Amino acid sequence: MLKVNNVNQYYGGSHILRDVSLQAELGKVTVVLGRNGVGKTTLLKSLMGLIPIKTGTIELDGKQIQTATPYERARAGIGFVPQGREIFARLTVRENLEMGLAYKKAGTPIPDELYTLFPVLQQMLNRRGGDLSGGQQQQLAIARALAAKPRLLVLDEPTEGIQPSIIKDIGRVIRMLADRGDMAIVLVEQYYDFAEELADDYIVMERGAVLARGKGPNMEIDGVRALVAI
Repeated sequence: MLKVNNVNQYYGGSHILRDVSLQAELGKVTVVLGRNGVGKTTLLKSLMGLIPIKTGTIELDGKQIQTATPYERARAGIGFVPQGREIFARLTVRENLEMGLAYKKAGTPIPDELYTLFPVLQQMLNRRGGDLSGGQQQQLAIARALAAKPRLLVLDEPTEGIQPSIIKDIGRVIRMLADRGDMAIVLVEQYYDFAEELADDYIVMERGAVLARGKGPNMEIDGVRALVAI
């Protein structure tokens, strides 16, 4: 579904991404791990077109998209959940979900599946996003990204600042989405245990480059925990 090939990216004179390559397949969760400042969020912003890449290619479903705009990538089937959630605090839950349908035809309904995945959202449809707890806001951010039914879901540290009970709910939803087989998922995560539980494949980044890669079930054997320990 997604192929990132030898991507390089710079901020000023700093070489931030160094020949980064990864793949994400339908029905699988590809986890990107690494300490703070190694380039994980920059990689995701490059995937979304929020910052340009210098060299390399990004393919979605066999088509190169590295020159496409962010909205063109969204239309092509990428759903993005940014670090920090970035929901609209003054809009209601319903209005936030409708923003996920912004490029669809007017009147496109919010998929009922979102309320099955995150029941709390249906109970709070008329509440403002800013009135929700951090965990509820994270569920809203994921649901908003899912509203347009993407084929690739990209999540940037969805467990950051979230209470354990909701982390479990989010993990359950991510696994369920992958197991359906019609979506690829790229998950950037610092919480090792959460990442290990979900990973079908993994890469570890260090100083903007891929330090290690392998299969999720082998993460402990491969010593990944030590590679990402602070």
